[in-house]
Amino acid sequence: MNWIKKTLRFGEKIKRIIKKRPSKDEIANSDWTSCCKGPILKKDLADNFWVCPSCNKHHRINPRQRFDIIFGKNNYEILKTPIPKDDPLNWHDSKPYTDRLRAARKKTGMDCGMMVVKTNIKNVNLTAIASDFNFIGGSIGAAEGEAFLYGIQHAIENKQPFIVFTSGGGMRMMESLISLSQMTRTTLAINELKKNNLPYLVVLTDPTAGGITASYAMLGDIHLAEPGALIAFAGSRVIQGTVREELPEGFQKSEYVEKTGFIDLIVDRKDLRKKIETLLSILLKQNSVINSTINETSEDNKTLTKAAS
Repeated sequence: MNWIKKTLRFGEKIKRIIKKRPSKDEIANSDWTSCCKGPILKKDLADNFWVCPSCNKHHRINPRQRFDIIFGKNNYEILKTPIPKDDPLNWHDSKPYTDRLRAARKKTGMDCGMMVVKTNIKNVNLTAIASDFNFIGGSIGAAEGEAFLYGIQHAIENKQPFIVFTSGGGMRMMESLISLSQMTRTTLAINELKKNNLPYLVVLTDPTAGGITASYAMLGDIHLAEPGALIAFAGSRVIQGTVREELPEGFQKSEYVEKTGFIDLIVDRKDLRKKIETLLSILLKQNSVINSTINETSEDNKTLTKAAS
C-alpha cells in the first residue's frame, strides 16, 4: 500500500505545481517573456526594437510601439476614426460578441483593431495605419473597415502617401458578410488613392493572413515584410489537405514568399524607417513627373481645343 500512498502524494505535488503556473495575463504583465534561449527581459527586447538579439525573431508589437519605432515618440497624432454600431448581427458563440469587444478594448486601450495616425518622415507628411493582433486576432470588422477608409480619405484630402502595417488573421467571423464586404471597400478606397497618384506602401508583419492578404495587403506600390513573418491566405494544414502533397518547409514565411515574387523586400525592423524614407523619396519624385506630364498634356489639349474652335 506504500506505493499507492507515494503515487497519490506525487500526484498532489504535480497538482500544486500546475496551480502555481502563471496565467496568460500574469505572463503578459510581467517583466519577462521567452525566446530562443529561454526567458528574456522585455526591457532588453524593447531596447532592440522588440527583436531577439540571439535569433533575430521579430516579436509582435502593438501600433503605438510600431509608430514609436518608425516615426519617433511624440512625432505622430492619433486620428479619431468613426465607430459603427457594435454587434450588428447579435452574435453569440461561447460568449457574446459584445463581451469580446469589451475585453479587447480593455486589453489594448483601442476602440477598434486599427490605429490611424498623421505623421511625417524626413519632412514628408503622411498618413499611416497599423493593426493590433491583440484585438481579436487583428481581424477586420466594420469598425476596422471604417478606420481604413478614414485613413485613405485623410491621405487623399491632404495629398499624402499612405502606409499600412498589416497584422491579422483575416475577416471577423462574428460580423459575417459585413466583415467580408470590407475587402471590397478597402480595395475601392485604394483605387481612389492611386487615381490621385499617391504612394501606397504595405509593410507585412507577423501574421498576415486570410482576407487581409486577399485584399489591401497585396495592393501596394511596394510590398515590404519583416523577417520570419507569416504571410498566407489559408492555413498550411488546409492547403496540404486540399492538394494532398508535401509542402516546402517555411513556404508561408516572408523569406519564401519573397522568392516567389509576392513581396519586394524583406527589411529588419531597425532598418524600416530608413527604407521607407528612401522609397517615398523615389515614389514622390516619380509621381511628380507623372503629374507634370498630365498637366502639360492637359494644357496642350486646351490649346488644341481653342485652335479647333
